[in-house]
Amino acid sequence: MIIQAFAFYLFSAIAIASAVMVVSARNPVHSVLFLILAFFNGAALFVLLGAEFLAMILVVVYVGAVAVLFMFVVMMLDINFVELRQGFQQYLPVGAVLALILVVELILVGAGWVLAPETKAILADPVPPAEAVSNTRALGQLLYTKYVYLFQAAGLVLLVAMIGAIVLTLRHRPDVRRQRIASQIRRRREDSVEIKKVPTGSGV
Repeated sequence: MIIQAFAFYLFSAIAIASAVMVVSARNPVHSVLFLILAFFNGAALFVLLGAEFLAMILVVVYVGAVAVLFMFVVMMLDINFVELRQGFQQYLPVGAVLALILVVELILVGAGWVLAPETKAILADPVPPAEAVSNTRALGQLLYTKYVYLFQAAGLVLLVAMIGAIVLTLRHRPDVRRQRIASQIRRRREDSVEIKKVPTGSGV
């Protein structure tokens, strides 16, 4: 029990410190690396809670796909680090206000959960034993029944984020030749091929 408590506080402290460094690091590449560290420590916390499936999904999906995608996007954005460091101070008040609003919302959610009259009934609701239902099956039943709309909304948010990343990296430069499918389809043979009758013995 002492080892589990020590591991919980250790992983939690590293996860919180990594999360702080994600938003405070001036180099975006360092932010992504701290984000990967936060994901790993979050996965370790899920393992301590007995949710091995969530830990595996967190490592495979978020570390193996999302974080790598972030790294590619950061490297492709051609960010001016000098300009980024100069503008950090001017966005600090706005970020502090947003962080304060987030903290107040979290406090309201936590207080509402504690003070709600139906909390005791929900906590007293009998749950099946862990041996009867596997971790993955219980999670799937909740996701595709009770929280199916929220699950679809999360997928929509990820789709919008992916489109936004593609739009940010899409740049039109005058010196870069791009494929124009409409022009290629409208192209006629007379526009690209010229047939000349060459007299015998005179050459082209």
